[in-house]
Amino acid sequence: MFNKILIANRGEIACRVIKTARKMGIATVAIYSDADRNALHVEMADEAVHIGPAPANQSYIVIDKVMEAIRSSGAEAVHPGYGFLSENPKFAQALEAAGVAFIGPPVKAIEAMGDKITSKKIAKEAGVSTVPGYMGLIADADEAVKISAEVGYPVMIKASAGGGGKGMRIAWNDDEARQGFQSSKNEAANSFGDDRIFIEKFVTQPRHIEIQVLCDAHGNGVYLGERECSIQRRNQKVVEEAPSPFLDEATRRAMGEQAVSLAKAVGYASAGTVEFIVDGDKNFFFLEMNTRLQVEHPVTELITGVDLVEQMIRIANGEPLSITQDDITLTGWAIENRLYAEDPYRGFLPSIGRLTRYRPPSEVADAAHVVRNDTGVFEGGEISMYYDPMIAKLCTWAPTRGEAIEAMRVALDSFEVEGIGHNLPFLAAVMDHPKFVSGTMTTAFIAEEWPDGFEGVTLPGETLRRIAASCAAMHRVGEIRRARISGRMDNHERKVGDDWVVSLQGEKFELTVQADTAGATILFADGTSHRVEGAWTPGDTLAHMRVDDDLLVLKVGKISGGFRIRSRGADIKVHVRNPRQAALAALMPEKVAPDTSKLLLCPMPGLVVKLDVEEGQEVHEGQALCTIEAMKMENILRAEKKGVVSKINATAGDSLAVDEVIMEFE
Repeated sequence: MFNKILIANRGEIACRVIKTARKMGIATVAIYSDADRNALHVEMADEAVHIGPAPANQSYIVIDKVMEAIRSSGAEAVHPGYGFLSENPKFAQALEAAGVAFIGPPVKAIEAMGDKITSKKIAKEAGVSTVPGYMGLIADADEAVKISAEVGYPVMIKASAGGGGKGMRIAWNDDEARQGFQSSKNEAANSFGDDRIFIEKFVTQPRHIEIQVLCDAHGNGVYLGERECSIQRRNQKVVEEAPSPFLDEATRRAMGEQAVSLAKAVGYASAGTVEFIVDGDKNFFFLEMNTRLQVEHPVTELITGVDLVEQMIRIANGEPLSITQDDITLTGWAIENRLYAEDPYRGFLPSIGRLTRYRPPSEVADAAHVVRNDTGVFEGGEISMYYDPMIAKLCTWAPTRGEAIEAMRVALDSFEVEGIGHNLPFLAAVMDHPKFVSGTMTTAFIAEEWPDGFEGVTLPGETLRRIAASCAAMHRVGEIRRARISGRMDNHERKVGDDWVVSLQGEKFELTVQADTAGATILFADGTSHRVEGAWTPGDTLAHMRVDDDLLVLKVGKISGGFRIRSRGADIKVHVRNPRQAALAALMPEKVAPDTSKLLLCPMPGLVVKLDVEEGQEVHEGQALCTIEAMKMENILRAEKKGVVSKINATAGDSLAVDEVIMEFE
């Protein structure tokens, strides 16, 4: 077995590989850029090597720099993680030439299946059903428009060397094909150092289901069930689960056997994933093969008990698979939610900054449920603009899908993140959505259910009552503490009152708190009541409350006269007032937000790639105004309505902060 391996990656996947290597008694070497000098993966590894400036194309994807780190550290093998150099055959060739083991597939397999154009040709020749499209190289935007029209809109414009949603665009007309081609080409060059683009038909109403395979160098291969990855935003997976709620055993077996056959046909040896598009009649079409470890691999590990990273290391060491297909059983259900540094209230645009608070839920592993959090960040660390915005993968497992979903709801509500915009509220909303709960979602789920963007969650009345009851009990605890501190609790002073008015999300509840040593009974004006118990004390940022024996997890912040409560995707201001205060508050005017309708504000920290308009130019609704690059993604900002540009405050190459004014309109 190897004595030392180098992880040619960063973030959570580098930390993930280090954990398994440590379990196997293998020393690890991390590499890091200027931006990652204090990163978690650097701290976790046994040693670390600096490889250059922050941009990935000057550090993590520069083969010569990574090879020098391997030589200087004396590493015998390299795990590439995912992204970066993981599917770059030149990197695998360089390792082979240096006599260093690549913890991944052979070079020929990477070349055959890692390139999406080549893989589709091989699949087609092998009789595998593939999505219609143009697999040749595309010279320019004009040719992209012509090919798109021939294939038939809508089309998917994709980077040949792509992955993780980078370099992918859906085009519904000629203009979008032209713009999408150039943006995909730019993103592909920046992310992978390869700007080749291909075009295929975009299949509407599909489900994205993939098969995990393991093959060794001795001709053995197995499939480890499937993963449902249909909940995607901008072609990037957000929620994954295993198994799929859609497949039956016959379809699962057919897809698995086809995936293994395809892998064996190219001499595959390592962990790999064969992705399929599956229609409503369970017909499946080969999409691509990822010749690496997938981001969502934990859900497969949770339902099979197989450590995929360990298997990759053993296969790279020349060992035959120790498991056969008959050994693979799927037990229970697992769900993964990707925590992204993206602000759902700003169209999911990237958010960077310092994590002033980062408290994941406690990890648990028992017969009833599992909570697992794969992460690469820490409280006080900085989220950089240079890399992918994913900062953690929260996973739950339980015997049934319903129990796994409920465990995920509690885990999301218990996850504390402050300092940056993040998608925890959105993930919580997905977990409660009827279409997800029923398992009837497609890859169009997010676009269909939130067509105008995510604007938060309006909780049902019964949930609001439970939150109101909890906040009333919590507020009373705080009032008692304040009274004691101020000396007002002696026998000659009035006690804290029992009658309160709780206002939240447009609702108002008049109630009475009847407290005792174990908790409080909350009596509502309509005669109903809730029993509330919990160990919350003022200053706690997380409250685990029992309301009528049901668990309610609240993130708690203090505001004047009440709390800022975040639960089940909702972000609510809760005011708890005595009857007199409530009567006076009703007379106060509401604060009106400033008018920014004539300003184009930068929605996230980023770099101005180009400006598409000039001062004095008339623009129309939907017209491209400028392009902002952040976290390896290009974001085209468009006009919301017809107008005339009166002033432009930025130029190409400028670095802008959130809400900085890019241009003004008459």
